[in-house]
Amino acid sequence: MTHSSEADIIQATAHEDTWPVTIRERARAKVNLTLHVKGKRPDGYHELESLVVFANDVADELEFSPDIDDRLEIDGAFAPLLDGDNLIMKAKRAVAEWFDMDIHGHFRLRKNIPVAAGLGGGSSDAAATIRALVAIYGENRKPEEFIEASKMIGADVPVCLYGRAAWMCGLGERITPVPRVAPLPAILVNPRIKLSTADVFRTLAAGPLASGEENAPFSVATDWDSPEGAAECLAHGRNDLEAPAIALEPQVARVLDTVRALDGCVLSRLSGSGPTCFGVFVSAEKAKAAAGALAAAHPNWWVAPTVLA
Repeated sequence: MTHSSEADIIQATAHEDTWPVTIRERARAKVNLTLHVKGKRPDGYHELESLVVFANDVADELEFSPDIDDRLEIDGAFAPLLDGDNLIMKAKRAVAEWFDMDIHGHFRLRKNIPVAAGLGGGSSDAAATIRALVAIYGENRKPEEFIEASKMIGADVPVCLYGRAAWMCGLGERITPVPRVAPLPAILVNPRIKLSTADVFRTLAAGPLASGEENAPFSVATDWDSPEGAAECLAHGRNDLEAPAIALEPQVARVLDTVRALDGCVLSRLSGSGPTCFGVFVSAEKAKAAAGALAAAHPNWWVAPTVLA
């Protein structure tokens, strides 16, 4: 369920104003099939171009119930690893500002996506928050109306709010839909380490952005019709954060090599700033078999078969 129209309103009895008691949203993991750092802008930020898709079967789960006070409850496998300001509450405050109203309630998050993993979990949680709150308070508004405004919450929030295959450019705020991307059987692998995005970018030490480079054509074709075709297209792209991530955490290279060697794998690459790596496989059956074999061989790694689309 990636859009407000699909929000699961599981109880429709009245609160104080005929509000639904609980609404649920899924926050799917974001995967960067490519990530090109075009250079450092005069403002000190990095100009990016990234082809983004989402994992069908890997998602955090968010529930919201209107109430008189705010409360955030987090559980799930990766809840103990969360720290710092939570983007759910930042998104709640943003929606309240957009609608010029007080919004309070009980949020519950089941954290299934690894933390600091290059999968945009926090940004996807923020996007799910926006969808849930728009469904309750937005009358006939659509979450997509707030894609541009959502950049104030975090760089990956606009693409997560769009929630479908897209090019993500600039700092992440410029979204160009990709209308046709054939689904890719895949696995996601995280060696249960954390990588700081800021540290990875500092290690990259990108040069200045060349004049006009921000408007260059997209780097890879997206008209593949098979995993093998996708691998051929994506071979013309790269993830520029892969090398600095490996420099900070050499185990990333081991994960990539291990995934690449699995039966049926046609592409292995880092997602985002890592350390999660993905492998694209020739079939869902090969992906599931590879995930099982990898989990057995490396019980301390997090391994998830999925479909990327």
